[in-house]
Amino acid sequence: MNRIAIIDRLENSFETFGVRSSSRGDHDLNPGMVPVTVLREAAVLVPIVERPEGLTMMLTQRTDHLDHHPGQISFPGGHIEDDDASPEDAALREAEEEVGLERTHVEIIGRLDQYVTRTGFSITPIVGLIDPSHSVSADEFEVADIFEVPLAFLLDANNHRRDSRIYKGTKREFYAMPFGDYYIWGATAGMIRNLYDVLIEEQA
Repeated sequence: MNRIAIIDRLENSFETFGVRSSSRGDHDLNPGMVPVTVLREAAVLVPIVERPEGLTMMLTQRTDHLDHHPGQISFPGGHIEDDDASPEDAALREAEEEVGLERTHVEIIGRLDQYVTRTGFSITPIVGLIDPSHSVSADEFEVADIFEVPLAFLLDANNHRRDSRIYKGTKREFYAMPFGDYYIWGATAGMIRNLYDVLIEEQA
């Protein structure tokens, strides 16, 4: 699938589905895992960079000292604050704060499904196309690394694994998409799998 086809499919899919009302989460691959009843609202930007050589996805690696998900691979994002006008506004604000990505370089395309984590977050993933002329600057407290992965790699089901770990004595399964030295897993991989479903499965 070439660059133009992917962008057209994204735009057509989100034009069709608009604000997606369905929900996914860590519990999808773990029957018996019950999400907590009180959820904290959050939003992330799913940034697709329009590189001339091909589309990529921007991701971050969190610093090791953070309270939530230290060292993990994530999208720019965080809590939705009271003064955020919308999840889109929250995702853009967090991207500016975490990686220095100015919102003028982002074209919002639409939302993926709400993603519920076992740690009590309800995340709204906001998909945006990123102008390749953008610059980034990591917030050193929160972000250890900013990197990009070819979108073609992430949209190849052969690169999607179902891994597992023991958490509090119980086996927990999750999607994982290892890329070089980066281990993309958990909620981030789950949201990427949602993007795969929108671009590939729902268009089949």
